[in-house]
Amino acid sequence: MYTLDDFQNGLVLLVDKPLEWTSFQVVNKIHWLIRKQYDIKKIKVGHTGTLDPLATGLLLICTGKKTKQIQELMGADKTYTGTICLGATTASYDLETEVIPHTNPSSLTEQQLKIASKQFLGHIQQKPPIFSAIKQKGKRLYEHARAGEQVNIPSREVIVYEFEITKINLPEVAFRIRCGKGTYIRSIANDFGEVLGVGGYLNSLCRTAIGNHNLVDSMSIDTFERNLKASS
Repeated sequence: MYTLDDFQNGLVLLVDKPLEWTSFQVVNKIHWLIRKQYDIKKIKVGHTGTLDPLATGLLLICTGKKTKQIQELMGADKTYTGTICLGATTASYDLETEVIPHTNPSSLTEQQLKIASKQFLGHIQQKPPIFSAIKQKGKRLYEHARAGEQVNIPSREVIVYEFEITKINLPEVAFRIRCGKGTYIRSIANDFGEVLGVGGYLNSLCRTAIGNHNLVDSMSIDTFERNLKASS
């Protein structure tokens, strides 16, 4: 259970982000619930790393004085599980945009898939997706994309510690990835398909850990709301 002092002194809440919610919507909901519960006008609330709307999983929400640790927590390693669909591509590298068939992947072998995955280990150069929240020329990249504007996206260095193929059921390939700050799993899915010569996009994604914080210890927004109401 919670007290207002808890939130003001600072908490790190482990929240399981629902599908199709933005990280910003989760923060707004938590913020509103706290303000409503204690009838206060101001309380600092922020998250430590965005998850795409089509992704689920662990979101760390900091309140009060703990918001000072957001930058530190954003730098923590992150672990994801999900599936890549091979044989097609999308402009957004996930299911946000239209699926465009590429090349039949049915002849690919387990060995080929595992060899390809090794190319993404260590320090790698990666281009963020055009449908991302990175700012360029004063606008988010996805705003340029939706306006049909061409922009040059520079590649940047990211680090991937682990890329494990956990299940193969072509055209789908299940994976587990542990990586550093700023890594786009959508870009890995796209580039993985490119390396294999068949195309690929991210079909599903779940963040299972941020540093030492794990999804199994998280709560739903509904659970947080119930616990908050029970605190009165």
